[in-house]
Amino acid sequence: MPKKGDPQILSSVKNALRILKSYSTFESSKKVGELAESLGLAKSTVSRLLSTLASEGFVQKDPQTNGYRLGLSVLTLGGIVINNLEIHSEAAPVLNKLVNDTGETAHLSILDGLDNIYIHKEECTHPVRILTHVGRRNPAYCTSSGKVLLAFADEEIVEEIIDRGLVAYTKNSITNPEKLRSELKIIHEQGYAVSTEELTEGTKSVAAPIRDYTGKIVSAITVVGPIQRMTDHKIPDIAKKVIEAGNEASERLGYDKRYFKQHQ
Repeated sequence: MPKKGDPQILSSVKNALRILKSYSTFESSKKVGELAESLGLAKSTVSRLLSTLASEGFVQKDPQTNGYRLGLSVLTLGGIVINNLEIHSEAAPVLNKLVNDTGETAHLSILDGLDNIYIHKEECTHPVRILTHVGRRNPAYCTSSGKVLLAFADEEIVEEIIDRGLVAYTKNSITNPEKLRSELKIIHEQGYAVSTEELTEGTKSVAAPIRDYTGKIVSAITVVGPIQRMTDHKIPDIAKKVIEAGNEASERLGYDKRYFKQHQ
């Protein structure tokens, strides 16, 4: 497999992918100049790549603003990837039940590189909902699902995140490396994580791990809601339900807890 700096990697393809990956919910439309500046590329290069991507439906140009937004081809490919993830099909019914049991929105997420990415979402019926979406990337160290995944991940991944820098998104974000290491140790021992306004003000979430048939942590299941509803006295009960949901999803993936206890 080609690695960074490998001559087999085509710079034009790499730059086109960098353009696609630069979009987010909060930056859904970008102009040539903005992309060129943020990616360190020439405007002519960005313009040429955007034209190519537009011809294949991966971006669309707004004639009124001259900005480019992601096209339907991205959605098509994303749908194919998600539908072929075993965790998605096996855990979806569990996620739906968790929403009914807690009355809050629930997610499935995985660790992709150093980020936490949502792969499935079940919305609650409350009028006040949490602004999240499938495919959204969040820094792993300040979300409950990300912290659960980091707590069971290789130590090298945690250290790489720390080396990259722990940015403060709110006053509650963990920015101290030792505090992060300590909290991940606690999460590993208790089997679930809580995040209170660490990424977004006004929200709280609880997450637990999901294992595959080998016992490996492959995903996290999360309940998220506004702090007005996710009060402290409710957290123990919510955590219990999230852990149970994680265990059920794990069993659906073939994980046998009794077998692994006997062979440890």
